[in-house]
Parts: sequence; structure tokens; C-alpha cells
Amino acid sequence: MKVCAACHEDLPKESYSKKQWKIDQRRCKVCITNNREVQQPPISPKQDNNDPNTSEIIKILDSMYLENVDKISDEELFKQPPLLEDCPICFLRMPLLASGSRYQTCCGKTICSGCSHAPVYDNQGNEVDNKKCPFCRTPTPSSEKETINRYKKRVELEDPIAINNLGCHFRDGTNGHSQSHTKALKLWHRAGELGCAAAYTNIGSAYYNGEGVEVDKKKAIHYFELGAMKGSTNARYNLGLDEEETGNFDRAVTHHMIAVRCGDNDSLKEIQDLYTNGHATKDDYLKALQSYQEYLGEIQSKQRDEAAKADERYRYY
Repeated sequence: MKVCAACHEDLPKESYSKKQWKIDQRRCKVCITNNREVQQPPISPKQDNNDPNTSEIIKILDSMYLENVDKISDEELFKQPPLLEDCPICFLRMPLLASGSRYQTCCGKTICSGCSHAPVYDNQGNEVDNKKCPFCRTPTPSSEKETINRYKKRVELEDPIAINNLGCHFRDGTNGHSQSHTKALKLWHRAGELGCAAAYTNIGSAYYNGEGVEVDKKKAIHYFELGAMKGSTNARYNLGLDEEETGNFDRAVTHHMIAVRCGDNDSLKEIQDLYTNGHATKDDYLKALQSYQEYLGEIQSKQRDEAAKADERYRYY
């Protein structure tokens, strides 16, 4: 079940298009009934009309779009992006699934679910309180205020993940922040400039859904492309679906294949559907299966399995 950003109802998966269901942000998914894809009236953009900076950030984003929209070649677009960094503790490949890792506001490290869940021992080998960062051993925040202060420090250090996450908090009005799409867009632009793939994907979703900006599919696709080239599988998946909708199945398969190599199970299912419907070859599907199995082989570990078994919130594939 997901909450629709337009009607605010908690709806099942079948109430959304594939692209809307995949969007990995709360309050951004829009159900089929309210989505303009089915020729319903367009959603009114949710803008911060009282914020004088709204038009400023929109001009910056639009200018960035106009300057770069014709500069992205297929060679750049379809190049395999960098994979997620290894866990800094166990040095295994990081899982793609969001629940498979934890971002630490104390040191800015992203730790895999296995290492996050594993017990902590002292110098004598005795198990101790593990409510500490697995990497730097800083105690976890004891209050919302402390969490906010840590985010502020990470943002001051130009940490792109912290900046992107803070943007999400402003978008959703969570973690002690009042909702502001303008602040979210400014933070995502800043994080994107620092190399954060998810930030460009968030901007694309904002244009796709009219969150602080007018709905504009072309601009959404452009920012999805920027996100995909930097490694966002959500953006890559969305591009694949867009190519499917326009009948460009070869390009759709290419996008999904890249996402599968990064560990995206949804793109694997899309390739299976394309094969079933005669839009992809058997060889395409077999290669996708092989790529996904290779990914699983690189991320699986006993420690991560134990974490996933102990708590669903640590599931990593």
C-alpha cells in the first residue's frame, strides 16, 4: 500500500502505473485515477507561493535543463554507471535495496545492513551496547533535535548524501522540518552538483508530479537521465518505462539491462515481461538473469542473512 500524493488515499500497487509505483519517495506517487497519463486533468503544482526563492530555483533548474538537454549522447546515456561503493566495514558490495544499508549522520558513512545489525564487542571480546555507529562508534542520536544538528553538520561539510536526504525531509515535512518544496529543490540541486545521483532523480520526480514546479515530462526525463548516468537505478528504470511507452523497446531493454547489472529486480521483471510480449529476445532475458544472479552472489553474506532474518527492516534483496 502507498499513499497517493493527489487523493491522499493509501492504495494498493494496482492503483498505480509501473513508473509511479517505482518512485522511491513518499508523498510523490500518484495513482492512475489522478495521473494525467490517463487523460485526467493535470495535478496542480504544489508550490511554496509565499517563498520568494521559488522562482529563483525554478529558473536555475530550467536553465540547467536548456543548457544540457541536447548535449547528452547515447554513448554517455547508455554507459554502465559506477556501482555502489563497498561497505566500509565488511568490504562487500553494497546492496541496492534501501533497507540493505544505513546512512550514518555522525561520520557520513553508509553501512550495510549486516554490519549495522551485528553486535559490537569490546577489547576483551565481550558484547556491548551496540546503539552506536558501527564505523566510528559514536552513540546513535537520542532525540530528533540531535539528528537535525548532525544533518546540519554534514551539510556544512558538503556531504551530498546528507544534503539530498535533508531535501527529502523538507519535501515530506518530516524529521522536524516544515514542508517546503523550494528548499527541497535547492538542496537537491546542490547535492546533484556534488555528484549525488538520487538528487537528480528527486528533481525528475518533482517535475513528473508537479511538486514545487509545473508538471513537465521532458524536464523530468532530462533529470532522470542525469540521475541514471550517475548511477540511480530508479531513474534508469523510469527511463526504460518511458521508452516502452513510446514503443522504443530496444532502448527500453538497454536501460533495464543496465539497471539489472546494478541489482534492480524490477528491471529484471520488466525484461521478462518484454520477452513474454515479444519485445525482447530470449538471449536478453537470459543475460538479465545471469547479471542479477552475479549481483546476488556479490552481495550475499551470512551476516546480512542473519540481519534480514532477525528484522525485516534489514532485508537486502
